[in-house]
Amino acid sequence: MAVTTHQLVNFKKEGRPIVVLTAWDYLFAKIIDDAGVDLVLVGDSMAMVALGYETTLPITLDEILHHAKAVRRGVKNALLVVDLPFLTYQESPQQAMHSAGRVLKETGAQAVKLEGGYPEMVETVERLVRGGIPVMAHVGLTPQSVHQFGGFRKQGTTAEASDRILQEAIALEQAGAFAIVLEYIPHDLAMTISQKLTIPTIGIGAGPHCDGQVLVTADMLGLSAWSPRFAKAYANLRAATTEAVQNFAADVRSRQFPPEK
Repeated sequence: MAVTTHQLVNFKKEGRPIVVLTAWDYLFAKIIDDAGVDLVLVGDSMAMVALGYETTLPITLDEILHHAKAVRRGVKNALLVVDLPFLTYQESPQQAMHSAGRVLKETGAQAVKLEGGYPEMVETVERLVRGGIPVMAHVGLTPQSVHQFGGFRKQGTTAEASDRILQEAIALEQAGAFAIVLEYIPHDLAMTISQKLTIPTIGIGAGPHCDGQVLVTADMLGLSAWSPRFAKAYANLRAATTEAVQNFAADVRSRQFPPEK
């Protein structure tokens, strides 16, 4: 049975940790869906992982839509959520409604994710939810604000910043978000937020007390040339792929491939 937003809330009630990975094409989408993850995120991290940009900022809505359509064809069981790219929802709730509507109409995804807290994003989340569009929120280190933060730095490290993130999370839940990503914040803050909210928290670099965990699939598989220190590689596919390509090249150049028979 396909996972729904309501099931994620029930998973939290049951104490069942939620598994989230990213995907940017049909191949990886099908693999991770078949492996049994609960939620597949078409994240704007693909700007860096799949498209070679230095940040997530350059990726466009049309690019996200193109990749999300491919991911949709591979995902049959997990909940599919798509990031709204930078400057496709920040101008106004109306702009966000148009962008999110395109995502659901053109890709078949069940929900969108957007970054940031109140007051502007709270109003936007409320508008989208009223319009029938499920929203996953995202606070803490929000990569689309990387230049404002001065780099990919941990957030919520002061009492004032910690309280602001907590209040944003509460406000976003009240606005109707069905889940919230907590990125690169102190573990005790993530635990406090997780305890106070009734919606599930999905951590990335936020410690073990969240209701679920997400990693960028390229980092998880050891494909990335660089990954955050909080990521864990469960394989070293970059090295394995490099070795396979080198072996293939050697066989071609020595005329061992293809064989005579």
